[in-house]
Amino acid sequence: MSQPIIFDTDPGVDDAQAIAIALAHPEIELLGMTTTYGNVDIGTATHNALLLAELAGQEIPVAQGAAAPMVKPKHPAPAHIHGANGLGNIELPDIDGQALSISAPQFIVDTVNARPGEVSLVAVGPLGNLAAALQLDPGITEKVKQVIVMGGSIKEGGNVSPVAEANIFNDPHAAARVLTAGWPLTLVGLDATHRCVLAPKDMDTIAAGQGKLGQVLADSYAFYRAFYQQALGIDGCCPHDSCALAYLIHPELFTIAKGHLNVITEGTGEGQTVFAPEGREFLAPRWSQTPLVNACLSADGPAVIDWIVDTLK
Repeated sequence: MSQPIIFDTDPGVDDAQAIAIALAHPEIELLGMTTTYGNVDIGTATHNALLLAELAGQEIPVAQGAAAPMVKPKHPAPAHIHGANGLGNIELPDIDGQALSISAPQFIVDTVNARPGEVSLVAVGPLGNLAAALQLDPGITEKVKQVIVMGGSIKEGGNVSPVAEANIFNDPHAAARVLTAGWPLTLVGLDATHRCVLAPKDMDTIAAGQGKLGQVLADSYAFYRAFYQQALGIDGCCPHDSCALAYLIHPELFTIAKGHLNVITEGTGEGQTVFAPEGREFLAPRWSQTPLVNACLSADGPAVIDWIVDTLK
């Protein structure tokens, strides 16, 4: 049984790896990609999504979305992590295709309504497109199959502040809306993704199996790997966004807890995801008043990496 998905993305080196999986895996039906600013500006994100599909020889609808946060000022794109072009500053070929005429939020709403109960939303960037889709049609909460968000951190700490993960920090107001919307949602955050390290030998295997797309994955990986060596002292990279797809296909590889999420939108803790486990009593009830969701607290890192490599080799 194939799983129809919309992949909401800001490509991004690790996004590119995940897009390759979504294009290649026999159990994933990629209905379209929706783009957002984040790792890059919105124009570059849309360009990269179109390019990656073309390199794989596929025509996938791409709808352009959020160019900035809902409320707060936009932060500069992290060119020191992903490169100014999002793919490690490597030289990239021209593209032939172009984005759809409708916006990303409208594409999400139309696609979910056309196939009620079937479509999973897999979001691996700031969450403005999903928040805007909820504004257009709140009823989609009852029609999606599930929502998988790569973002946040429960116990791991943050990667752009002491407490905040980048996707949530980039648009905490959108995240607060999406993570508390009452749809079937799983948060795949740093607690899980930091358990997974894609080593150079793994990328060599992937590059050999993916043709033109594999070369872009390998060359951009080299830039990303250098960042991880400096930042975390590991030889490789954490394939954050691929972990969301690993959860889609193999949720048994993740340690899950049910609970209530809140997002801090202002102040020193801006962008922090606060998780109150189901049934746990605290001094006041306010942390446990949002809808129940799933949160990944860990992952079988080696098994996730094996799945990624097996999909792309």
